[in-house]
Amino acid sequence: MSDPGVQASLHKNLKTTLPRINNYINSTRFREVNLVDRLYPDSASVELSHWALPGGSGAWEQWTFNTIVTQTFTPVSVGSSYGPTWTTHWFRLVFSIPDEWVGSEVRLRWASNSEAAVWSESGQLLQGLSTGTSYMYRPDYTLTTNHQLGQTGPYTLYVEMAANRLFGASGDGDNISPPSPDLYFTLSRAEIARVDQQVYKLTRDLEVLYQLADKLVDLGDQRGYQALYTANQMVNSIIAGQDSVASSLADEYFSKGNGSRAHTLAVMGNCHIDSAWLWPYTETKRKVARSFSSQLALMDRYPEHIFVASQAQQWQWCKQYFPELWTRVKERVTEGRFIPVGGTWVEMDGNIPSGESFIRQFLLGQKFYQKELGITCKEFWLPDTFGYSAQIPALMNHMGLKRFLTQKMSWSLVNKFPHHNFTWEGLDGSTVLAHFPPGDSYVMSVTVEEAVRTERNLQDKGRASTSAFLFGYGDGGGGPTQDMLERTRRLADTDGCPKATLMTPDQLFTQLESDEHNFCRWVGELYLELHNGTYTTHADMKRLCRRAELELRDAELLLSQAIVVLGVTGVAQLLQESQVALEEAWQNVLLNQFHDVLPGSCIGMVYPEAQTMYQQAIQAANTVRDNAAAAIFGSSGEVTDILVNTLPWPRVEVVTVGGNPTLVSVPSMGTALPDSQTPSSQVTLTEVDGTFVIENGLIRAEIDSYGRVTSLRVIGDDADHDVFQRPPGTTSGEQLFGNQIVMYDDEPLYYDAWDVMDYHLETPVVLNDADSGYSVSSPVVVENTPLLCSVRWGVTFGSSTFTQDIQLTADCPHLTFLTSVSWGENRKIIKALHSTSLYTNIASFDIQFGHLERPTHMNTSWDSARYEVCGHKWADLSEPDWGVAVLNDCKYGWMARGHTLALSLLRSPKAPDDTADMGNHTFKYALLPHQGTLQEAGVVQRAYEFNAPILTIQAPPDRGLESWVRVLGQGVLLHTVKPAEDGSGAVILRMYECNGTRSKVTLALEWPVTSVKECNGLEEAGVDVPFVQDAGTTSINLAFTPFSIKALRLTLQ
Repeated sequence: MSDPGVQASLHKNLKTTLPRINNYINSTRFREVNLVDRLYPDSASVELSHWALPGGSGAWEQWTFNTIVTQTFTPVSVGSSYGPTWTTHWFRLVFSIPDEWVGSEVRLRWASNSEAAVWSESGQLLQGLSTGTSYMYRPDYTLTTNHQLGQTGPYTLYVEMAANRLFGASGDGDNISPPSPDLYFTLSRAEIARVDQQVYKLTRDLEVLYQLADKLVDLGDQRGYQALYTANQMVNSIIAGQDSVASSLADEYFSKGNGSRAHTLAVMGNCHIDSAWLWPYTETKRKVARSFSSQLALMDRYPEHIFVASQAQQWQWCKQYFPELWTRVKERVTEGRFIPVGGTWVEMDGNIPSGESFIRQFLLGQKFYQKELGITCKEFWLPDTFGYSAQIPALMNHMGLKRFLTQKMSWSLVNKFPHHNFTWEGLDGSTVLAHFPPGDSYVMSVTVEEAVRTERNLQDKGRASTSAFLFGYGDGGGGPTQDMLERTRRLADTDGCPKATLMTPDQLFTQLESDEHNFCRWVGELYLELHNGTYTTHADMKRLCRRAELELRDAELLLSQAIVVLGVTGVAQLLQESQVALEEAWQNVLLNQFHDVLPGSCIGMVYPEAQTMYQQAIQAANTVRDNAAAAIFGSSGEVTDILVNTLPWPRVEVVTVGGNPTLVSVPSMGTALPDSQTPSSQVTLTEVDGTFVIENGLIRAEIDSYGRVTSLRVIGDDADHDVFQRPPGTTSGEQLFGNQIVMYDDEPLYYDAWDVMDYHLETPVVLNDADSGYSVSSPVVVENTPLLCSVRWGVTFGSSTFTQDIQLTADCPHLTFLTSVSWGENRKIIKALHSTSLYTNIASFDIQFGHLERPTHMNTSWDSARYEVCGHKWADLSEPDWGVAVLNDCKYGWMARGHTLALSLLRSPKAPDDTADMGNHTFKYALLPHQGTLQEAGVVQRAYEFNAPILTIQAPPDRGLESWVRVLGQGVLLHTVKPAEDGSGAVILRMYECNGTRSKVTLALEWPVTSVKECNGLEEAGVDVPFVQDAGTTSINLAFTPFSIKALRLTLQ
C-alpha cells in the first residue's frame, strides 16, 4: 500500500524511472535543472597566501604551528600547483561571510587533489580534507551551521596541504605502483559557500530511496517499488516547486518501522589506518590527526555518533604530535563515544611475530590505554592482516581476552569461510568468540546495497541476530562522513533493510555472547588463501625481527638476574633506566611488526626507517644486557671471557673462542668459562669420486658436486633410515636430493609483494643441477678440523650469485648451510627444496609457543590451497620412529607436499617497492635427521639453539660455572624471564608446553624467592603457587596441558 500523497509512475518502465531519480541527485550533465547546483547556491572567494615548508617527507615534525604562522606567506591563486611528492604546503585563508547568508550553513570548499587539514587561527586542528580520489572524498569543512547577522568576519583559517593522496603517490593511477617522486598537486578550488540545508536533506532522502528501489526491486521485493514511487513522486514535487512536500514524503516513508525479528546491524564508525603502507610512518601521524579531528567535528553535530580506533601507537602519536587534539579526544573517550579497541600496540601481522611479541603487543597496548585513558580493551581487533595463527586463542586467553574480530578471511581465493560467528578453538584448546562482519569490509559507506549484502551474506542465519557493520573511509584513514551518518539515520529502522543501530563493540559482543550457544566451532589456524608471499618478501625485515626478539629476550633474562644479585633496592636505578630503554626498544619492534611493514608490502621508503628502528632496538637490548652483566659479575679488576647460555637446558656446542673453534659446555640459564671440551667423536671430511662424506659420530652426510645432499642419516640408526636414499626393494630407483636450490617464476595476478600463486609450482628450475644451464662451482674444502668441517659451493644465475658453506661441527646433530646471496632477479622466488624418502601425510611447523600439523596431501580444496604456509624456526617430516627437521634463523615461508619440504628463501616483487630484496643477503638453515619423534629428538630445543647462540661477555675469572634457573622434566620450555612492568622488582616467568602432551616439571631457581603467584599476560597477580626452598634453591612444581601457556610472578627478597 502506498503512503499518502504517493502516486505510482505513469508508466511501468523501471528502465526510465529508476535512472531518472539517480540523475536528479548525481548527474552533472543536468546540474542546472536538478539538485546538484542547488546544493551550493552561493559562493565567495577567499584571499589565499602560501608558504612551502622546507624539506621533504617528515620535515613537518620539526615545525610548530606557532612558528609556521610567523613565516612569510606569498599571495597565490586557484590553479597553482604544489609539490613535489611528500612535501608540505601551508595556506593562509582570509575571508568574510556575506550578511545575505544569515541563517544559512556555510562551508569551506577545498580541492587540492591531495590530503589536507584545516587549522584555526589559534592553532586548533579542526578537520581533515581529502580530494585526491573519486571516492573516500572529504572536500569541505563546516564553518557554521547558522550564520548570524553581524558575524561577517574577516576570518582567518590555515590549510596544511600534504603533497600526497589518501593512498600515497603512485604516478600511474595504480595505487600499489611505487610512488612517483615528482608529483605536483593543483589547487582547483578554495572558496566558501552557502549550503541549502533543505536541498541537502532532499539529496540524502532521494539517495537512500533510490538505493532501496535499485536493490529491492532487483531482489523481487515489492517494497522496492514503494521506495521507487515515493522517490519519483518527490522528484515531481521538487520540479513543481514543492520542496517541503517532497521532504514530507520521505519522512513518511522512513517512519515505517521494520519487523521485530529484523536483523540488526551494529553500526560503528571506524577508520582503519595502516601505520605505514603506501606512505611512510611520518605521514600516518598526520593521517591520525586528520582522521581523529574529522570525527570530533562530526560528534559535535551528530550526538549519536560512535567512533572506534585501534592501535595504541597511533593514539600515542596523537598525544605526542597533536596535544591540543589529544585533549579533545580524551573528552569524547570519557563520554564513551570515541572508543579505543583491540588492545594492541599496532595491528600486527597475524603469523610472523613470535608468541612473546604477540603478548607484548597486548601488554604495551593495554598499558597505554590504562595509563592514558583509564580503559582496558575487551576485544582483539585485527580486521586486516594476512592470516591468523592457531595459537591466537591461547594468547588472547593469556591476556584476559575472549572476543575477536576480523574480516580478512573473506579475501580467501579458493574456499569461502563457512562462518561469520563461531567459537574459535586454538592449539591448546582455548576458545574465544570470533566475529567476522558479514559485509566482508571495514570501509562501508552505509548504503542499502551494503546493508542488504551484510544480511544476505551472513553464514549464520538463524543463529546470530546481530552483525557488525563497520563504516568509514579506511586503510588511508579518514573515517565516517556526514553523508554516511545521514544515511545511517534513514536506515535506522526502515522497512526492507536490516536495522542500522549505532553500537559500541562491547554492546555488539554482549549480544553475540547471548547467541554463542548457537554458533559452530572452528579448530586451528585461520589460513588466508592469499598473500602468502608476505612470509618471504623483504627478507631483511624478517631477519631483524627475529634477531630483535631474541636479543630482547636475552637482555631481560640478565636484567632479571641482576635483580637477584643486587636485590630490589640495589638494582633500582639500573632497573628503572633499563626498563625505559627496553620499553622503547619493544615499541620499535612492535611498530615494525605492523601488517604491511613486517610482511614486506610497503613502499620502499618505509624500510630504511624500519631497519634503523630494529637496529636501535637490538643495540638497546645489547646495552641493557651488558649493563646487567656488569652488575651481576662486576666490572672492575681482572676480567676474562665468560660464556652465557640463556636457554633453560645445558648446552655442549662449538663456539669461537679467541678466533678458534672450541667445544664448550654451559649449564642451563647460566655461565661457564670457555674451557675446551673433548668431543664424543671428531668431525671427518673425505672425498670419493667428487662426493664429500662428512660425519661427526652423530650424523653422516654425502654432498655431491652440485652442493646437493644425496645421503643423510643418524649414525647407528637403521640403514634404511636415510633421508635422501630410498630403502632397498622400493619400486622407484630415483635418487632423492636435499638442498636443491630451486627458482620459480613468481608473477602474481595483481598483488605483487603479497602473493605467491599456486601456478608458480609449475615453473621450477633447479639451479644446482647438471641440466640447469647455470654455472655451478663444485664444492671445495674450506675447513677440515676435528671440531669443524665445511665445504663451499656456489652457482651464478641471471643477475644473482648464490654461495654456500655446508658445515658440520662436533657433537652437533644437524648439517648447517651458511648462505650468502647477491640477489638481482625480477619476479622470481627461490627455495631450498628437500625431497625425502619419508612417508607421511603430515608435516609439523613451529609457530608461536607451539607447533602445528598440516597435511602434505591435496585431498580437498582446503588442503590444496595451503601450498605456501607460515612456520617459524623449524618444520619437520616424520614417520613414527624417525624423521628430518629443517631449521632456519630468519625464514617463514614453507611448502610441504608429499615427501618434499621446501623453505622459501627470497622473492623479487616490483610493487609497491620495485627494489624489494635487491642486494646482499646472509642466512642459514640446517637439516636435522633424527630417531624417534620430533619430541624425542628435541627438535624444538635444537631450533632454539640454532637461533640463540651462546653469548660471550667479560667477567672476573672466579665467576665461572653458574646455573641460575633449571627446568627439571620434559615438555615445558621456559621462554621468558623478565622484570615486571610495574618496576617493583618482581620477576615474570613465562612458559609453554612444547611437545603437545601433558607435562609435569619442576622449576629450580637459585633465587631468594618470597612469593610465587600465577599471573596473566598483563602481569596481574592471581592465586598463590606453592614452592619449596632448600639450601638456596627454590623449587616450583607445575603441570601443563598440551601447548598451554603459563606465567608466574615471583617476588624476591
